[in-house]
Amino acid sequence: MQKPFMRIPYTGPLPPPIIVPRNANTTTGAISALTKFLFAPSSPRLSPPPRIHAHTVLLTGAGVSVASGLADYRGTAGTYTLNKTYRPIYYNEFTSNHEARKRYWARSFLGWTNLHKARPNDAHLAIRELGKQGLVSKVITQNVDSFHPIAHPDLPTVELHGYLRSLVCIHCGNHLPRKDFQQSLSTLNPQWAAFLAEMLETGALDSENPDERRKKGLKTNPDGDADVPGAHYTTFKYPACPTCLANPPILSDGSRSIVELDADGAWSPRSTAGVLKPAVVMFGESIAAEVKIAAEEAVDNASKILVIGSSLATYSAWRLVKRAKERSMPIGVLNLGGVRGEDSFYGETKVGNDGSLGVRCSESADKILPLVVRNLELTATTD
Repeated sequence: MQKPFMRIPYTGPLPPPIIVPRNANTTTGAISALTKFLFAPSSPRLSPPPRIHAHTVLLTGAGVSVASGLADYRGTAGTYTLNKTYRPIYYNEFTSNHEARKRYWARSFLGWTNLHKARPNDAHLAIRELGKQGLVSKVITQNVDSFHPIAHPDLPTVELHGYLRSLVCIHCGNHLPRKDFQQSLSTLNPQWAAFLAEMLETGALDSENPDERRKKGLKTNPDGDADVPGAHYTTFKYPACPTCLANPPILSDGSRSIVELDADGAWSPRSTAGVLKPAVVMFGESIAAEVKIAAEEAVDNASKILVIGSSLATYSAWRLVKRAKERSMPIGVLNLGGVRGEDSFYGETKVGNDGSLGVRCSESADKILPLVVRNLELTATTD
């Protein structure tokens, strides 16, 4: 029986980026090396041979969405870098603790509007063009913003860690659109809704920097929670799953669950079911078997892998690159800053490598990928 993928954060230090080949330390050199990597034929060392000739699978992370206005995790303006008090919620904590869910949904309520307004950027559109050119077979993304399927619906995307566009009930499996849930949160929490409107007007939520937020009126207490006048996060309310409310499901012990609402119409702590969670894979939660298989097959059916905007700090993503390495697949990395275990990716790369056998660039994806697409188009017309 195969072990499940689990989303576990890596907390160790990341190494400085290793530039491969050496001339990829400039924008021009990086464009050339990435072009050669994407155009290179399949390596004869691949075991087993790929089903699709010379296609690349992409593995993307939060760095791809930075230009859309979303924060990454470990970049210079990342969540972990600027907000030292930030701690992600874990699956078991969310599913078992009503107070933890209040805190999660209060934070999510404030952050959702900016995500909902954000759109795919030039990196996503460049990836669409790579798919049209027949150079990329599939995208595996760790991102939960849905930008990849929006930007390139014809280029398949495996959403490794799920997506924020909907919620799922942990008891009955019912899905609910996030925008509908956000409206319910506004109705149940009028003081928070008024505060959110004020913070959107001042632009306080446009930055992850606590100092910048404070200047624009968003104060936080020592544990990082928003200081909403007259409304501590413990007062936050969230709705119950409408399907469970209408028909309480049977629990694992054979008894029928209880799903009740409080006086305001919110999920009651007397309930034993009806809990909605975001349709993302939380830290400490296992990735669904069908998603795990789809990601592995995407790697196995390609001839090389290109990591874009990810430090591979979660094991579920790092393990896919490890799988590619074990198949002797050429590995490419386009990421600002260090990447977990990258020193092991290029130890066997030949001295004369021009990027065809492996590439490592430290550049912004939204700036470099459109230039790579343009260079590929020019190369194709001159060949």
